[in-house]
Amino acid sequence: MFRILSLSLVLSFLATIGQAQDTRLKRLDTGDDSRGWEAVGRLDIDGRGFCTGALIAPDLVLTAAHCLFDKQSGMRVDHAKIEFLAGWRNGRASAYRWVRRAVIHPDYSYDDALATARVRNDVALLELHHPIRNTTVIPFETDARPVKGGRIGVVSYAKDRSEAPSIQEMCRVLARQQGVLVMSCDIDFGSSGAPVFSFDGETARIVSVVSAKAEVDGAPVSLGTALAEPLARLRAELAAGRGTFGEGESPRVRRIIVGGARGETGAKFVKP
Repeated sequence: MFRILSLSLVLSFLATIGQAQDTRLKRLDTGDDSRGWEAVGRLDIDGRGFCTGALIAPDLVLTAAHCLFDKQSGMRVDHAKIEFLAGWRNGRASAYRWVRRAVIHPDYSYDDALATARVRNDVALLELHHPIRNTTVIPFETDARPVKGGRIGVVSYAKDRSEAPSIQEMCRVLARQQGVLVMSCDIDFGSSGAPVFSFDGETARIVSVVSAKAEVDGAPVSLGTALAEPLARLRAELAAGRGTFGEGESPRVRRIIVGGARGETGAKFVKP
């Protein structure tokens, strides 16, 4: 049973625009294929599932906030039971680290009723117990959100491809609205928290994280947060000493069954 939301996005375009130019997913099975992408890893979450995360400092992993919640109860998962497998590929990782602290965006809520605000704030920062200082695992830099029509790419793990990452080297930003990026990137369950890259400079930089997949007028799209402001707040939360498990109340989730009522916008939200 999946959860859906009516997403409050007023889209003045066809979601299929630009998708003809998108590249297909390519599985990074070999060392040569995955070279340069080792800082993307799989987050194993207390044996209950996995998400994708990316190293942005030797001891900091960026991912989606909803990855830190149990799907059944809607309660926060003890982050001490989350392991980051950097560059996980076919049974081996370049580095293994447990999570020491974890902060989510202060305005994030796991309540399905919040729609756009939930996607906009769906970002978390994980502090590892020990930094990864490995010459093959180089943290990625981050950058401001890309413009509409901008070329982006995604590296992610997902259902049926959990043992090696896959890269889509080119997809597009279809729209930017209320802090949400609407993208043509190909994602699936497990892609939550996957880094979205901009290729405008000499090196790939993270400009968003995957929050959800959706449909607009029957066409698939992916959704992510604009990164700059949320990331600054998360760094401030860690600097203030926050991120210990058990802080505050853990919101519960309101469930809606797929196939239920949809909002008037014609957009259907499904969390990957």
